[in-house]
Amino acid sequence: MKPISIGRQSFAAIREEDCFYIDKTDFIKEWWESQDDVTLITRPRRFGKTLNMNMLECFFSTQFANRGDLFEGLSIWSDEKYRKMQGTYPVITLTFADVKSNTYEAAITRIKQNFTELYNNHEFLLEGNLLNEKEKEQFAAVKPDMRNVDAEVAIRALTGYLSRYYGKRVIILLDEYDTPLQEAYIGGYWEEMAAFIRSLFNVTFKTNPHLSRAILTGITRVSKESIFSDLNNLEVVTTTSDAYAAMFGFTEEEVFAALEEAGMSDQKEEVKAWYDGFTFGKYHGIYNPWSITNFLDKKKYSAYWADSSSNALVNTLIQTGSTDTKKKMEDLLAGGSIWTGLDEQIIYKQLDGNEEAIWSLLLASGYMKVESYCVHPRTKIPRYELKITNFEVLLMFENMIRLWFGGRDTKYQDFVKALLAGDLNAMNHYMNKIALATFSFFDTGNKPSERTEPERFYHGFVLGLMVDRRDDYVVLSNRESGYGRYDVIMEPIDPSDSRLPAIIIEFKVYDPGSEDSLEDTVRVAHAQILKKGYDASLISKGVGQDRIRHYGFAFEGKKVLIG
Repeated sequence: MKPISIGRQSFAAIREEDCFYIDKTDFIKEWWESQDDVTLITRPRRFGKTLNMNMLECFFSTQFANRGDLFEGLSIWSDEKYRKMQGTYPVITLTFADVKSNTYEAAITRIKQNFTELYNNHEFLLEGNLLNEKEKEQFAAVKPDMRNVDAEVAIRALTGYLSRYYGKRVIILLDEYDTPLQEAYIGGYWEEMAAFIRSLFNVTFKTNPHLSRAILTGITRVSKESIFSDLNNLEVVTTTSDAYAAMFGFTEEEVFAALEEAGMSDQKEEVKAWYDGFTFGKYHGIYNPWSITNFLDKKKYSAYWADSSSNALVNTLIQTGSTDTKKKMEDLLAGGSIWTGLDEQIIYKQLDGNEEAIWSLLLASGYMKVESYCVHPRTKIPRYELKITNFEVLLMFENMIRLWFGGRDTKYQDFVKALLAGDLNAMNHYMNKIALATFSFFDTGNKPSERTEPERFYHGFVLGLMVDRRDDYVVLSNRESGYGRYDVIMEPIDPSDSRLPAIIIEFKVYDPGSEDSLEDTVRVAHAQILKKGYDASLISKGVGQDRIRHYGFAFEGKKVLIG
């Protein structure tokens, strides 16, 4: 098998050194024949966006004139029409991948530095009389400390100079356009960054007479109102679109062929369980290239793609999400699915309170997959069935949830040990420490009432139980008890294992109108367990009555009593 170059994003280097490469050059033809002026393509991270953009640069750019050798033997080179096009267009290539800053000022400076480097690479335009004096002044003004208004027009100005120099309109390739916007949302400077990007895109892509075509890639489709409001020539291709479905990521046929070439045909089903699951439009069976190339190189299973970034935004959205969000995560972690509407135009300022926006972002980012969908017969509004993408992503979520507790020194592990040992004193001691330390951790920051705080907390607590004890227990939940009541059953995976008790937990919020104390609330919780006959399902599966424990958790603010 050819050598595998992990993380290399230079198409030329991969081809020159004859490294492992799956032919995606049909993308060139498909895009060019679409006749779209400006194309936005969204795909999850590590799905070959940057490599494909570099491939386009190598194919079209005059900087790679007479480099047809890079494409010999690939699909695009069999078409004479496209062989004649290679190396004949001026191309501007930009990336915002490195615009990751905690402040607006630092982020804008980084963008300006990128523009400055781009201009430095085109200093040959200053030679001769191509530019007049005012244009040369504009050229010289492009530097890291330039004014925002100068930065906003810099790319359009450069397209004009290049078009005049080559006698041909320019292609613009902008990779990871949404990185500054995601960082702005996390950093708290969304409005300022969105305003700058909106102006930049308006000047660069709308009615630019020097522009031939442009491609933007990113993870999310940021809402039209946020930054694309003035662009009426934008074609958007998202994860639910059919266009370019096989051009980003590896198809199952491509993955299985690579496994055979590597002598690992016997690993097909295991590889499918770990890394399959991505769907683009109606096309299923798409694999992320990062995990596949790492697996082929290292020949062992690991969460390569899921662990290749901090997942900070995903972590924040679920951790501080509503109780409904956490309930749905419980279903997903248990292997189930959820139904939701989707809005692929991500409005970042809505992420704090719009559950559909959260699931839409998780789908766009690759953490969820569309299992099926249906259309309401009257409203015609589609609803989608989502599941966790694959085993690799499931492990990522489990590790993320473990860190909610283990990473904050909340004595969570000590509590779980006391729970399994039946030590009530220790359970009460550690649970109150956990509650004090983590109530605000699951708070959205919008000052929920005392009565809703416990519900946020114990849904996070249940998620922790689900992932921490999954080797020994199936954690089941009954959410039909109404507000403030939440039942949990910890069912041993092996009902005959006498070492493992079955545990039933009833959560209740103290009601001063009908209860005199937390002790009363605990008694009401126990009565609820008996009244609903929760033991029955465990007994029917072979768990002896003497191994079933009942616990009532009573909450009053951040104070907890277990009995």
